[in-house]
Order: sequence, then structure tokens, then C-alpha cells
Amino acid sequence: MNSIHWHTKAFEELTLDELYDIMQLRTDIFVVEQNCAYPELDGKDKNCLHVFATQGGKIVAYARIVPPGLSYKEISIGRVVVDAKHRKDGLGRILIDLTLEKIEEEFGTQPIQIGAQTYLKKFYGSFGFEPVSEEYLEDGIPHVDMIRNPLTANS
Repeated sequence: MNSIHWHTKAFEELTLDELYDIMQLRTDIFVVEQNCAYPELDGKDKNCLHVFATQGGKIVAYARIVPPGLSYKEISIGRVVVDAKHRKDGLGRILIDLTLEKIEEEFGTQPIQIGAQTYLKKFYGSFGFEPVSEEYLEDGIPHVDMIRNPLTANS
């Protein structure tokens, strides 16, 4: 089995193949698998850092780091996906750990806000994220806003 390789790149550092594969993975999961028509290309990617894993040249996990002021006043993590064939491999946990490390490395210690699908509240809670909103529907899927305060998070 091919080993997993992790990458963090600014938008302009992505190859055309990487960009295409990221968009395909995100669309396959968020639009097709979750049966949700929404604007996947939201104009934010050009300003984000992209954290992803490849195996055998294929992108198998991905998240973007969204700078403060673009989605929320705080820095944010978004578009977190793991390929369906790899969901029981622990890649989601590694992906979030690496993304949190990269945020601290690039932006310092600060609060991080996410809009999490409600069924993942416990998963994100295990990284120190706490709910700060009531559940709401976003594109027909239940979500909750969560913040990770570095002063209280269990790192």
C-alpha cells in the first residue's frame, strides 16, 4: 500500500492537477454524496492555505485554512473532507491535528471558528472546539458554529 504524504500549500503553489483533484474531491462529497446544491467555488480558495494528503498521487483528505475576516472574524477551518475509502483510517484526526499545528505556526495562537455539520460536533469537540450557536440549517444540512479558544482547548 502506498504511504500517505501530507502537504500545505498556498493557492498559487497548487499544481493544476492538485487544484482539479481538490475540487473534484470536495464536489464528490459535499455536492454529490451529501446531495446538496450549493456554491462550492465560493471565491475564498485563492486566499486560503490548503492542507491535504495524497496517496499514490490521489488526494485522499483535505481542509482549507481561511484567514480571519473571510468567513468569520476569527481564523477558520473549512471544507474538511476525507475520501470515502479512507474514512476509517484516522485521516480526519490527523488532518485536523496538522491543520491546527499549521494555524499556530503561520498565525500564532488565537481562537479558531468553524461551522461544523452537527453530526461532527463530538469529533470537533475532541480538539477543544465548543458550540457557540444553536443548530441551524446551511444548504439543508444541520450545522453548529464552534470556537476553539487556545487558552481553554486541550491540545
